[in-house]
Amino acid sequence: MDFTLTEDQRAFADTAAALFGDHCSDEALRAHDVGDVPFMQAAWRDAVQAGLHGVIVPEEAGGLGMGMTDLMPVLQAQGRALALVPLWEHALATAVLARFGGAAHQALATQAAAGESLLMLSLADANASRGLGLRLQREAQGWRLQGRIGAVPLSGQATRVLLPAQTDEGVRWAVVDPSQMVRTPGRTQHHLAVADLSTTGLELHADDVLPPEALAWAEPRAIAALAALQLGVTERQLERTVEYVSQRKQFGRPIGSFQLVAGQLADGWIALEALRSSLWQVVYRLDAGLGVQAQALALRVLACDCGHRTGHTAQHVHGGIGVDLTYPIHRHLYWSRALNAALGGGEAHLERLGDWLADNDRLGWKYDLPEDAQDL
Repeated sequence: MDFTLTEDQRAFADTAAALFGDHCSDEALRAHDVGDVPFMQAAWRDAVQAGLHGVIVPEEAGGLGMGMTDLMPVLQAQGRALALVPLWEHALATAVLARFGGAAHQALATQAAAGESLLMLSLADANASRGLGLRLQREAQGWRLQGRIGAVPLSGQATRVLLPAQTDEGVRWAVVDPSQMVRTPGRTQHHLAVADLSTTGLELHADDVLPPEALAWAEPRAIAALAALQLGVTERQLERTVEYVSQRKQFGRPIGSFQLVAGQLADGWIALEALRSSLWQVVYRLDAGLGVQAQALALRVLACDCGHRTGHTAQHVHGGIGVDLTYPIHRHLYWSRALNAALGGGEAHLERLGDWLADNDRLGWKYDLPEDAQDL
Protein backbone atom coordinates (compact mmCIF):
# COMPACT_ATOMS: atom_id res chain seq x y z
CA MET A 1 0.00 0.00 0.00
CA ASP A 2 1.12 3.56 -0.70
CA PHE A 3 0.93 5.63 2.48
CA THR A 4 2.37 8.78 0.88
CA LEU A 5 0.51 11.87 2.04
CA THR A 6 -0.73 14.53 -0.34
CA GLU A 7 0.73 18.02 -0.15
CA ASP A 8 -2.26 19.30 1.83
CA GLN A 9 -2.18 16.34 4.21
CA ARG A 10 1.54 16.82 4.79
CA ALA A 11 0.93 20.52 5.49
CA PHE A 12 -1.67 19.64 8.13
CA ALA A 13 0.61 17.00 9.65
CA ASP A 14 3.59 19.37 9.77
CA THR A 15 1.49 22.12 11.31
CA ALA A 16 0.18 19.75 13.97
CA ALA A 17 3.63 18.34 14.71
CA ALA A 18 5.14 21.81 15.12
CA LEU A 19 2.24 23.12 17.17
CA PHE A 20 2.02 20.19 19.58
CA GLY A 21 5.80 19.96 19.78
CA ASP A 22 5.93 23.53 21.06
CA HIS A 23 3.53 22.68 23.90
CA CYS A 24 4.48 19.10 24.75
CA SER A 25 8.07 18.88 25.88
CA ASP A 26 8.73 16.40 28.68
CA GLU A 27 8.88 19.31 31.11
CA ALA A 28 5.55 20.73 29.92
CA LEU A 29 3.88 17.31 30.17
CA ARG A 30 5.24 16.84 33.68
CA ALA A 31 3.89 20.26 34.69
CA HIS A 32 0.46 19.31 33.35
CA ASP A 33 0.55 16.00 35.22
CA VAL A 34 1.00 17.70 38.59
CA GLY A 35 -1.36 20.59 37.83
CA ASP A 36 -5.13 20.77 38.04
CA VAL A 37 -6.11 22.08 34.59
CA PRO A 38 -8.60 19.84 32.74
CA PHE A 39 -6.59 19.61 29.50
CA MET A 40 -3.80 21.46 27.68
CA GLN A 41 -5.74 24.64 27.04
CA ALA A 42 -2.94 26.66 25.44
CA ALA A 43 -2.30 23.90 22.92
CA TRP A 44 -6.03 23.71 22.24
CA ARG A 45 -6.27 27.45 21.55
CA ASP A 46 -3.43 27.22 19.06
CA ALA A 47 -4.98 24.15 17.43
CA VAL A 48 -8.27 26.00 16.96
CA GLN A 49 -6.46 29.05 15.59
CA ALA A 50 -4.69 26.79 13.08
CA GLY A 51 -8.03 25.28 12.02
CA LEU A 52 -7.14 21.73 13.04
CA HIS A 53 -10.47 21.33 14.84
CA GLY A 54 -12.44 21.91 11.63
CA VAL A 55 -10.84 19.47 9.19
CA ILE A 56 -13.86 17.13 8.93
CA VAL A 57 -16.53 19.74 9.74
CA PRO A 58 -18.71 20.52 6.67
CA GLU A 59 -18.00 23.81 4.91
CA GLU A 60 -21.57 25.02 5.41
CA ALA A 61 -20.97 24.88 9.17
CA GLY A 62 -17.71 26.81 8.90
CA GLY A 63 -15.28 23.89 8.67
CA LEU A 64 -12.88 22.76 5.97
CA GLY A 65 -15.13 19.98 4.64
CA MET A 66 -12.31 17.45 4.25
CA GLY A 67 -12.26 13.73 4.94
CA MET A 68 -11.05 11.35 7.60
CA THR A 69 -7.95 10.65 5.48
CA ASP A 70 -6.95 14.28 6.01
CA LEU A 71 -7.56 14.20 9.77
CA MET A 72 -5.53 11.05 10.46
CA PRO A 73 -2.03 12.59 10.10
CA VAL A 74 -3.08 15.37 12.48
CA LEU A 75 -4.20 12.87 15.09
CA GLN A 76 -1.08 10.79 14.60
CA ALA A 77 1.01 13.90 15.29
CA GLN A 78 -1.09 14.58 18.38
CA GLY A 79 -0.49 11.04 19.62
CA ARG A 80 3.26 11.30 19.02
CA ALA A 81 3.39 14.46 21.12
CA LEU A 82 0.94 13.16 23.79
CA ALA A 83 -0.96 16.42 23.37
CA LEU A 84 -3.96 16.28 25.70
CA VAL A 85 -6.49 18.25 23.65
CA PRO A 86 -10.06 17.25 22.64
CA LEU A 87 -9.37 17.42 18.92
CA TRP A 88 -11.19 14.42 17.46
CA GLU A 89 -14.05 14.54 19.97
CA HIS A 90 -14.85 18.19 19.24
CA ALA A 91 -14.42 17.76 15.48
CA LEU A 92 -16.58 14.65 15.26
CA ALA A 93 -19.30 16.00 17.56
CA THR A 94 -19.45 19.18 15.46
CA ALA A 95 -19.64 17.17 12.23
CA VAL A 96 -22.42 14.99 13.67
CA LEU A 97 -24.54 18.00 14.67
CA ALA A 98 -23.94 19.68 11.32
CA ARG A 99 -24.94 16.51 9.46
CA PHE A 100 -27.79 15.14 11.58
CA GLY A 101 -28.91 17.92 13.92
CA GLY A 102 -31.89 20.23 13.72
CA ALA A 103 -31.89 24.00 13.23
CA ALA A 104 -30.72 24.76 16.76
CA HIS A 105 -27.92 22.25 16.39
CA GLN A 106 -26.79 23.80 13.12
CA ALA A 107 -26.22 27.08 14.94
CA LEU A 108 -24.37 25.24 17.70
CA ALA A 109 -22.16 23.47 15.13
CA THR A 110 -21.33 26.80 13.52
CA GLN A 111 -20.30 28.23 16.90
CA ALA A 112 -18.16 25.17 17.58
CA ALA A 113 -16.50 25.40 14.17
CA ALA A 114 -15.64 29.00 14.96
CA GLY A 115 -14.02 27.91 18.22
CA GLU A 116 -16.62 29.71 20.33
CA SER A 117 -17.78 26.62 22.21
CA LEU A 118 -16.57 23.12 23.04
CA LEU A 119 -18.52 20.03 22.03
CA MET A 120 -17.75 16.55 23.34
CA LEU A 121 -19.11 13.06 22.85
CA SER A 122 -18.98 9.70 24.57
CA LEU A 123 -19.10 6.18 23.20
CA ALA A 124 -19.17 4.68 26.68
CA ASP A 125 -21.35 1.55 26.80
CA ALA A 126 -22.63 2.14 23.26
CA ASN A 127 -22.09 -1.56 22.51
CA ALA A 128 -22.40 -2.94 26.02
CA SER A 129 -24.17 -6.28 26.15
CA ARG A 130 -25.42 -5.54 29.65
CA GLY A 131 -27.31 -2.46 28.44
CA LEU A 132 -26.64 1.23 28.71
CA GLY A 133 -26.65 3.30 31.87
CA LEU A 134 -28.77 6.02 30.24
CA ARG A 135 -32.29 5.48 28.93
CA LEU A 136 -34.59 7.69 26.88
CA GLN A 137 -38.38 7.56 27.17
CA ARG A 138 -40.69 9.28 24.70
CA GLU A 139 -43.03 11.90 26.09
CA ALA A 140 -45.70 14.07 24.54
CA GLN A 141 -43.40 16.99 23.73
CA GLY A 142 -40.05 15.25 23.50
CA TRP A 143 -37.94 12.85 25.54
CA ARG A 144 -37.06 12.10 29.14
CA LEU A 145 -33.48 11.08 29.95
CA GLN A 146 -32.59 9.19 33.09
CA GLY A 147 -29.75 7.09 34.42
CA ARG A 148 -25.98 7.41 34.67
CA ILE A 149 -22.95 7.33 32.39
CA GLY A 150 -19.35 7.17 33.55
CA ALA A 151 -16.21 9.16 32.75
CA VAL A 152 -17.49 11.55 30.07
CA PRO A 153 -14.45 13.55 28.87
CA LEU A 154 -14.44 17.28 29.65
CA SER A 155 -18.13 17.29 30.53
CA GLY A 156 -17.35 20.01 33.06
CA GLN A 157 -16.04 22.27 30.30
CA ALA A 158 -18.21 21.38 27.28
CA THR A 159 -21.21 23.40 26.13
CA ARG A 160 -22.95 20.23 24.93
CA VAL A 161 -22.13 16.52 25.06
CA LEU A 162 -23.46 13.71 22.89
CA LEU A 163 -24.38 10.78 25.11
CA PRO A 164 -25.48 7.29 23.98
CA ALA A 165 -28.79 6.24 25.50
CA GLN A 166 -31.08 3.26 25.09
CA THR A 167 -34.47 3.72 23.47
CA ASP A 168 -37.14 1.18 22.59
CA GLU A 169 -35.88 1.36 18.99
CA GLY A 170 -32.17 1.01 19.82
CA VAL A 171 -29.25 3.19 20.88
CA ARG A 172 -29.39 6.89 19.98
CA TRP A 173 -27.36 9.94 20.85
CA ALA A 174 -28.85 12.59 23.14
CA VAL A 175 -27.54 16.14 22.87
CA VAL A 176 -27.30 17.30 26.49
CA ASP A 177 -26.21 20.37 28.40
CA PRO A 178 -24.01 18.67 31.02
CA SER A 179 -24.60 21.47 33.54
CA GLN A 180 -28.19 20.18 33.83
CA MET A 181 -26.98 16.79 35.08
CA VAL A 182 -25.35 15.79 38.34
CA ARG A 183 -21.60 15.72 37.76
CA THR A 184 -19.08 13.72 39.77
CA PRO A 185 -15.66 14.94 38.59
CA GLY A 186 -12.59 12.79 38.16
CA ARG A 187 -9.39 12.47 36.20
CA THR A 188 -8.11 9.76 33.89
CA GLN A 189 -4.78 8.03 34.28
CA HIS A 190 -3.33 10.25 31.54
CA HIS A 191 -4.59 13.37 33.33
CA LEU A 192 -7.70 14.36 31.35
CA ALA A 193 -10.65 15.76 33.28
CA VAL A 194 -13.76 13.57 33.15
CA ALA A 195 -17.01 13.36 35.07
CA ASP A 196 -19.73 10.82 35.75
CA LEU A 197 -23.11 12.25 34.69
CA SER A 198 -26.42 11.22 36.17
CA THR A 199 -30.02 12.37 36.17
CA THR A 200 -33.31 11.13 37.56
CA GLY A 201 -35.26 12.76 34.76
CA LEU A 202 -34.03 15.40 32.33
CA GLU A 203 -36.55 16.77 29.82
CA LEU A 204 -35.20 17.03 26.26
CA HIS A 205 -36.70 18.55 23.13
CA ALA A 206 -37.59 16.18 20.31
CA ASP A 207 -34.65 17.41 18.20
CA ASP A 208 -32.18 16.75 21.04
CA VAL A 209 -32.28 13.03 20.28
CA LEU A 210 -30.43 12.44 17.03
CA PRO A 211 -31.60 9.85 14.47
CA PRO A 212 -30.13 6.33 14.70
CA GLU A 213 -28.02 6.98 11.62
CA ALA A 214 -25.93 9.53 13.55
CA LEU A 215 -24.34 6.95 15.83
CA ALA A 216 -23.85 4.48 12.98
CA TRP A 217 -22.13 7.19 10.91
CA ALA A 218 -19.91 8.42 13.75
CA GLU A 219 -18.82 5.19 15.43
CA PRO A 220 -16.36 3.94 12.78
CA ARG A 221 -14.94 7.46 12.50
CA ALA A 222 -14.42 7.56 16.25
CA ILE A 223 -12.66 4.19 16.06
CA ALA A 224 -10.38 5.50 13.31
CA ALA A 225 -9.58 8.63 15.32
CA LEU A 226 -8.67 6.65 18.43
CA ALA A 227 -6.59 4.23 16.34
CA ALA A 228 -4.71 7.15 14.74
CA LEU A 229 -3.88 8.47 18.19
CA GLN A 230 -2.71 5.00 19.21
CA LEU A 231 -0.57 4.81 16.08
CA GLY A 232 1.18 8.05 17.01
CA VAL A 233 1.57 7.12 20.67
CA THR A 234 3.07 3.71 19.86
CA GLU A 235 5.28 4.97 17.05
CA ARG A 236 6.98 7.54 19.29
CA GLN A 237 7.08 5.09 22.20
CA LEU A 238 9.02 2.59 20.10
CA GLU A 239 11.37 5.28 18.80
CA ARG A 240 12.21 6.39 22.33
CA THR A 241 12.64 2.79 23.44
CA VAL A 242 15.06 2.09 20.57
CA GLU A 243 17.05 5.17 21.58
CA TYR A 244 17.21 3.88 25.15
CA VAL A 245 18.24 0.29 24.40
CA SER A 246 20.88 1.55 21.96
CA GLN A 247 22.56 3.48 24.79
CA ARG A 248 21.91 1.35 27.87
CA LYS A 249 24.73 -1.18 28.32
CA GLN A 250 24.87 -4.45 30.19
CA PHE A 251 27.81 -6.88 30.17
CA GLY A 252 29.65 -4.27 28.11
CA ARG A 253 27.10 -4.30 25.25
CA PRO A 254 24.04 -2.19 24.41
CA ILE A 255 21.00 -4.18 25.51
CA GLY A 256 19.43 -3.51 22.12
CA SER A 257 21.94 -5.94 20.64
CA PHE A 258 20.54 -8.80 22.74
CA GLN A 259 18.41 -11.13 20.64
CA LEU A 260 15.47 -11.15 23.05
CA VAL A 261 15.26 -7.35 23.26
CA ALA A 262 15.59 -6.96 19.49
CA GLY A 263 12.91 -9.60 18.93
CA GLN A 264 10.50 -7.96 21.34
CA LEU A 265 10.88 -4.57 19.67
CA ALA A 266 10.55 -6.17 16.23
CA ASP A 267 7.23 -7.64 17.34
CA GLY A 268 6.20 -4.13 18.38
CA TRP A 269 7.04 -2.71 14.96
CA ILE A 270 5.10 -5.52 13.25
CA ALA A 271 2.04 -4.72 15.40
CA LEU A 272 2.49 -1.03 14.58
CA GLU A 273 2.57 -1.64 10.83
CA ALA A 274 -0.46 -3.94 11.02
CA LEU A 275 -2.31 -1.15 12.81
CA ARG A 276 -1.19 1.40 10.22
CA SER A 277 -2.39 -0.75 7.30
CA SER A 278 -5.74 -1.45 8.93
CA LEU A 279 -6.24 2.22 9.82
CA TRP A 280 -5.62 3.48 6.30
CA GLN A 281 -7.91 0.83 4.86
CA VAL A 282 -10.70 1.98 7.16
CA VAL A 283 -10.33 5.71 6.45
CA TYR A 284 -10.08 5.04 2.71
CA ARG A 285 -13.34 3.10 2.81
CA LEU A 286 -15.01 5.77 4.97
CA ASP A 287 -14.11 8.56 2.57
CA ALA A 288 -15.06 6.41 -0.44
CA GLY A 289 -18.48 5.64 1.03
CA LEU A 290 -17.82 1.89 1.19
CA GLY A 291 -18.94 -0.59 3.83
CA VAL A 292 -16.66 -0.60 6.84
CA GLN A 293 -18.27 -2.61 9.64
CA ALA A 294 -15.90 -5.58 9.62
CA GLN A 295 -12.82 -3.43 9.00
CA ALA A 296 -13.71 -1.09 11.86
CA LEU A 297 -14.09 -4.02 14.26
CA ALA A 298 -10.72 -5.40 13.18
CA LEU A 299 -9.13 -1.96 13.61
CA ARG A 300 -10.57 -1.69 17.09
CA VAL A 301 -9.02 -5.02 18.08
CA LEU A 302 -5.64 -4.22 16.49
CA ALA A 303 -5.45 -0.81 18.18
CA CYS A 304 -6.17 -2.30 21.60
CA ASP A 305 -3.73 -5.17 21.09
CA CYS A 306 -0.95 -2.97 19.71
CA GLY A 307 -1.22 -0.46 22.55
CA HIS A 308 -1.31 -3.10 25.26
CA ARG A 309 1.45 -5.39 24.03
CA THR A 310 3.85 -2.74 22.81
CA GLY A 311 3.29 -0.54 25.83
CA HIS A 312 4.20 -3.28 28.26
CA THR A 313 7.16 -4.38 26.13
CA ALA A 314 8.55 -0.85 26.20
CA GLN A 315 8.14 -0.69 29.97
CA HIS A 316 9.78 -4.08 30.37
CA VAL A 317 12.93 -3.34 28.40
CA HIS A 318 13.36 -0.04 30.27
CA GLY A 319 13.64 -2.01 33.50
CA GLY A 320 13.19 -0.14 36.76
CA ILE A 321 13.54 3.28 35.16
CA GLY A 322 10.36 2.66 33.19
CA VAL A 323 8.20 2.90 36.32
CA ASP A 324 9.89 6.09 37.53
CA LEU A 325 7.29 8.83 37.03
CA THR A 326 10.02 11.42 36.54
CA TYR A 327 11.06 9.50 33.40
CA PRO A 328 8.78 10.13 30.37
CA ILE A 329 8.21 6.63 28.94
CA HIS A 330 5.37 5.78 31.33
CA ARG A 331 3.12 8.41 29.75
CA HIS A 332 2.87 6.38 26.56
CA LEU A 333 1.59 3.40 28.53
CA TYR A 334 -0.94 5.58 30.34
CA TRP A 335 -2.17 6.94 27.00
CA SER A 336 -2.44 3.43 25.56
CA ARG A 337 -4.52 2.34 28.52
CA ALA A 338 -6.81 5.35 28.18
CA LEU A 339 -7.24 4.76 24.44
CA ASN A 340 -7.90 1.07 25.07
CA ALA A 341 -10.66 2.01 27.51
CA ALA A 342 -12.15 4.49 25.04
CA LEU A 343 -12.12 1.83 22.32
CA GLY A 344 -13.93 -0.57 24.63
CA GLY A 345 -11.24 -3.24 24.86
CA GLY A 346 -10.39 -5.86 22.28
CA GLU A 347 -12.07 -9.06 23.42
CA ALA A 348 -15.71 -7.96 23.10
CA HIS A 349 -15.12 -6.54 19.62
CA LEU A 350 -13.20 -9.62 18.51
CA GLU A 351 -16.33 -11.57 19.46
CA ARG A 352 -18.48 -9.14 17.46
CA LEU A 353 -16.16 -9.57 14.48
CA GLY A 354 -16.45 -13.35 14.78
CA ASP A 355 -20.24 -13.08 14.80
CA TRP A 356 -20.11 -10.84 11.73
CA LEU A 357 -17.87 -13.27 9.86
CA ALA A 358 -20.17 -16.15 10.77
CA ASP A 359 -23.11 -14.33 9.20
CA ASN A 360 -21.38 -12.82 6.14
CA ASP A 361 -19.36 -14.30 3.29
CA ARG A 362 -18.84 -11.06 1.40
CA LEU A 363 -15.26 -10.17 2.34
CA GLY A 364 -12.79 -9.64 -0.46
CA TRP A 365 -13.91 -8.85 -3.99
CA LYS A 366 -17.58 -9.54 -3.22
CA TYR A 367 -17.73 -7.01 -0.38
CA ASP A 368 -18.61 -3.96 -2.47
CA LEU A 369 -20.89 -5.65 -5.01
CA PRO A 370 -24.61 -4.83 -5.12
CA GLU A 371 -26.83 -7.22 -3.17
CA ASP A 372 -28.13 -8.89 -6.35
CA ALA A 373 -24.60 -9.71 -7.53
CA GLN A 374 -23.18 -11.20 -4.33
CA ASP A 375 -24.10 -14.77 -5.19
CA LEU A 376 -21.78 -14.80 -8.20
